[in-house]
Amino acid sequence: MAARQWGEIMKCCKGWGLATMLALTAGLGSLRAQAPVAAPAEIALPHGEVQLLWPAGAPGAVGATDEDKPRLEIFGASGTALHSAVIVCPGGGYTHLAYEKEGTRIAEWLNLRGITAFVLTYRLAPRYKYPAPIDDGKRAVRWVRSHAAEYRVDPDRIGMWGFSAGGHMVGMVGTHFDVGNAQATDPVERSSDRPDFVISSYGLLSLDPMAARPGQLQQFVDGPITPALVRELSPDKNVTKDTPPFFLYATTTDDKVPVATDLLFYAAMQRAGAPVEMHLFEQGPHGTALAQNYPALSAWTMQLENWLRLHGWMDASIKH
Repeated sequence: MAARQWGEIMKCCKGWGLATMLALTAGLGSLRAQAPVAAPAEIALPHGEVQLLWPAGAPGAVGATDEDKPRLEIFGASGTALHSAVIVCPGGGYTHLAYEKEGTRIAEWLNLRGITAFVLTYRLAPRYKYPAPIDDGKRAVRWVRSHAAEYRVDPDRIGMWGFSAGGHMVGMVGTHFDVGNAQATDPVERSSDRPDFVISSYGLLSLDPMAARPGQLQQFVDGPITPALVRELSPDKNVTKDTPPFFLYATTTDDKVPVATDLLFYAAMQRAGAPVEMHLFEQGPHGTALAQNYPALSAWTMQLENWLRLHGWMDASIKH
């Protein structure tokens, strides 16, 4: 303390006893030594951590290589509050994965918007056919929900986002779900596999012959695609009032996945009274992802942000 300040204190305290003065100086010293109250520490969430969906081996696995091990790569968002989560399903025709373009880059986009991302590596043809990849998608939702507390995720705000074949996968998971098996010995299987919201980017959402191209998904199944299988593999044929909200993005000139499949799915959602939003663009090839290289399509991700905010899956205070 400066001499001048001490002098001022002495003038004010003239006539006080020695004990009182000593108590005062001790209190001042305590205030000087006291550190500022720290803000709550932010827990460091994982970035790039990999978790197997079935640590003891996936059902029906034909080997023990990486190809046989469906898994999640985890990208935790910052912040101390509970996050929404999105399971990202890259495309690749069910034969390979566009893992960076439609996986890790999507995870980073979500992180910047306060959403934790789980990038899914699912089993692929020709080694694995239906239903293995869809089972991986369903298991991913159960896994994230059952581990929500560990990753500071709200178990009631878990979505999926798929591209192309991944868009078909999320359409399947979003229309074929259950509440979980309360009697299961595996705690993951006790959780529901119903996503709380779904984003399909140029995904195949119907196998109706009036919309889909001949032979679509043939590499995905063993044997012929029968009428019964068409119905089973067509998300639009399985929509109910309990189907979670969907956001659809597609381009009219997509030469791989006809935009008509989105139209059929949108109509089915409307008929069922399930929430749906769709954005179709006049031009654009298949596989545009976030469309950074396509100025005419750049508005689509802004529309997605608006939709996420509308439903409370993205913090309204985050601006981009």
